[in-house]
Amino acid sequence: MYASLGYTDAEWGLLTGLPQSVLTAASAASLDGARKTRAENAAGLDEIADARTSSSPLVAAVAAAVVDRVGDPELGEELPVLAPADPAGYAGDVLERVGQAVTLLAAKAPAEDARTYRHWLVEIAESVVGAASTGGVLGIGAETVTDSERRFRDELSAALAD
Repeated sequence: MYASLGYTDAEWGLLTGLPQSVLTAASAASLDGARKTRAENAAGLDEIADARTSSSPLVAAVAAAVVDRVGDPELGEELPVLAPADPAGYAGDVLERVGQAVTLLAAKAPAEDARTYRHWLVEIAESVVGAASTGGVLGIGAETVTDSERRFRDELSAALAD
Protein backbone atom coordinates (compact mmCIF):
# COMPACT_ATOMS: atom_id res chain seq x y z
CA MET A 1 0.00 0.00 0.00
CA TYR A 2 2.64 2.53 1.02
CA ALA A 3 4.69 1.93 -2.13
CA SER A 4 1.65 2.99 -4.15
CA LEU A 5 1.64 6.20 -2.10
CA GLY A 6 5.29 6.78 -3.05
CA TYR A 7 7.08 6.01 0.24
CA THR A 8 10.07 3.77 0.94
CA ASP A 9 10.04 1.24 3.79
CA ALA A 10 11.96 3.64 6.05
CA GLU A 11 9.69 6.58 5.22
CA TRP A 12 6.58 4.50 5.81
CA GLY A 13 8.04 3.29 9.10
CA LEU A 14 8.52 6.91 10.18
CA LEU A 15 4.98 7.91 9.24
CA THR A 16 3.33 4.85 10.81
CA GLY A 17 5.49 4.95 13.94
CA LEU A 18 4.72 8.54 14.88
CA PRO A 19 1.04 8.22 15.89
CA GLN A 20 1.81 5.66 18.60
CA SER A 21 4.98 7.55 19.58
CA VAL A 22 2.99 10.78 19.97
CA LEU A 23 0.45 8.90 22.09
CA THR A 24 3.20 7.47 24.31
CA ALA A 25 5.06 10.77 24.69
CA ALA A 26 1.86 12.66 25.51
CA SER A 27 0.90 10.07 28.11
CA ALA A 28 4.40 9.97 29.62
CA ALA A 29 4.58 13.77 29.86
CA SER A 30 2.99 13.57 33.31
CA LEU A 31 3.44 10.85 35.91
CA ASP A 32 0.07 9.21 36.30
CA GLY A 33 -1.47 6.19 37.90
CA ALA A 34 -2.32 3.07 35.97
CA ARG A 35 -6.00 4.05 35.57
CA LYS A 36 -5.18 7.39 33.97
CA THR A 37 -2.51 5.88 31.74
CA ARG A 38 -4.97 3.24 30.49
CA ALA A 39 -7.55 5.96 29.81
CA GLU A 40 -4.98 8.00 27.91
CA ASN A 41 -3.89 5.00 25.84
CA ALA A 42 -7.51 4.14 25.05
CA ALA A 43 -8.28 7.72 23.98
CA GLY A 44 -5.18 7.88 21.79
CA LEU A 45 -5.85 4.51 20.18
CA ASP A 46 -9.47 5.52 19.52
CA GLU A 47 -8.21 8.69 17.80
CA ILE A 48 -5.83 6.63 15.69
CA ALA A 49 -8.48 4.03 14.81
CA ASP A 50 -11.07 6.68 13.91
CA ALA A 51 -8.68 8.08 11.31
CA ARG A 52 -9.08 4.94 9.20
CA THR A 53 -12.08 6.73 7.70
CA SER A 54 -10.17 9.95 7.02
CA SER A 55 -10.75 11.65 3.69
CA SER A 56 -6.95 11.79 3.41
CA PRO A 57 -5.68 8.62 1.69
CA LEU A 58 -2.37 9.00 3.54
CA VAL A 59 -3.91 9.35 7.01
CA ALA A 60 -6.40 6.53 6.37
CA ALA A 61 -3.58 4.21 5.24
CA VAL A 62 -1.31 5.14 8.15
CA ALA A 63 -4.14 4.68 10.66
CA ALA A 64 -5.03 1.27 9.20
CA ALA A 65 -1.39 0.19 9.37
CA VAL A 66 -1.08 1.30 13.01
CA VAL A 67 -4.30 -0.46 14.06
CA ASP A 68 -3.21 -3.62 12.23
CA ARG A 69 0.04 -3.53 14.21
CA VAL A 70 -1.16 -2.55 17.70
CA GLY A 71 -4.80 -3.63 17.90
CA ASP A 72 -8.29 -2.47 17.10
CA PRO A 73 -10.20 -0.83 19.94
CA GLU A 74 -13.47 -1.69 18.20
CA LEU A 75 -12.60 -5.34 18.82
CA GLY A 76 -11.82 -4.66 22.46
CA GLU A 77 -8.08 -4.76 21.91
CA GLU A 78 -5.99 -2.49 24.11
CA LEU A 79 -2.68 -0.86 23.38
CA PRO A 80 0.10 -2.17 25.60
CA VAL A 81 1.16 0.53 28.05
CA LEU A 82 4.64 1.79 27.26
CA ALA A 83 6.47 3.74 29.92
CA PRO A 84 9.69 5.30 28.62
CA ALA A 85 12.50 5.27 31.19
CA ASP A 86 13.32 8.88 30.25
CA PRO A 87 10.03 10.61 29.33
CA ALA A 88 11.70 13.94 28.47
CA GLY A 89 14.31 12.22 26.29
CA TYR A 90 11.59 10.18 24.61
CA ALA A 91 9.55 13.33 23.90
CA GLY A 92 12.66 14.96 22.42
CA ASP A 93 13.17 11.96 20.16
CA VAL A 94 9.53 12.07 19.06
CA LEU A 95 9.79 15.78 18.26
CA GLU A 96 12.96 15.12 16.24
CA ARG A 97 11.15 12.42 14.24
CA VAL A 98 8.20 14.80 13.79
CA GLY A 99 10.61 17.25 12.17
CA GLN A 100 11.81 14.50 9.82
CA ALA A 101 8.20 13.65 8.95
CA VAL A 102 7.35 17.29 8.23
CA THR A 103 10.30 17.47 5.81
CA LEU A 104 9.29 14.17 4.21
CA LEU A 105 5.66 15.21 3.81
CA ALA A 106 6.67 18.56 2.30
CA ALA A 107 8.71 16.70 -0.31
CA LYS A 108 6.37 13.82 -1.12
CA ALA A 109 2.79 14.28 0.05
CA PRO A 110 0.03 16.31 -1.51
CA ALA A 111 -0.38 19.50 0.55
CA GLU A 112 -3.80 18.48 1.90
CA ASP A 113 -2.53 15.05 2.99
CA ALA A 114 0.45 16.64 4.73
CA ARG A 115 -1.78 19.15 6.51
CA THR A 116 -4.25 16.45 7.57
CA TYR A 117 -1.47 14.18 8.88
CA ARG A 118 0.10 16.99 10.89
CA HIS A 119 -3.27 18.00 12.35
CA TRP A 120 -4.06 14.37 13.17
CA LEU A 121 -0.89 14.00 15.27
CA VAL A 122 -1.93 17.04 17.31
CA GLU A 123 -5.44 15.57 17.70
CA ILE A 124 -3.90 12.36 19.05
CA ALA A 125 -1.92 14.34 21.63
CA GLU A 126 -5.03 16.40 22.53
CA SER A 127 -7.06 13.23 23.07
CA VAL A 128 -4.39 11.69 25.26
CA VAL A 129 -3.72 14.70 27.50
CA GLY A 130 -7.42 15.42 27.93
CA ALA A 131 -8.42 11.83 28.67
CA ALA A 132 -8.28 11.94 32.46
CA SER A 133 -7.65 14.41 35.27
CA THR A 134 -4.49 14.44 37.36
CA GLY A 135 -4.15 15.30 41.03
CA GLY A 136 -6.80 16.56 43.38
CA VAL A 137 -8.73 14.58 45.93
CA LEU A 138 -11.74 12.60 44.76
CA GLY A 139 -11.67 14.61 41.55
CA ILE A 140 -11.77 17.98 43.30
CA GLY A 141 -8.98 20.32 42.31
CA ALA A 142 -7.69 18.00 39.60
CA GLU A 143 -6.07 19.34 36.45
CA THR A 144 -7.41 18.13 33.13
CA VAL A 145 -4.14 18.96 31.38
CA THR A 146 -0.95 19.33 33.40
CA ASP A 147 1.77 21.85 32.62
CA SER A 148 4.08 19.13 31.33
CA GLU A 149 1.34 17.69 29.10
CA ARG A 150 0.51 21.16 27.82
CA ARG A 151 4.21 21.81 27.13
CA PHE A 152 4.54 18.60 25.08
CA ARG A 153 1.36 19.35 23.15
CA ASP A 154 2.54 22.91 22.43
CA GLU A 155 6.01 21.74 21.35
CA LEU A 156 4.40 19.15 19.10
CA SER A 157 2.09 21.77 17.57
CA ALA A 158 5.04 24.07 16.95
CA ALA A 159 7.07 21.27 15.33
CA LEU A 160 4.13 20.48 13.03
CA ALA A 161 3.31 24.07 12.06
CA ASP A 162 3.46 25.09 8.41
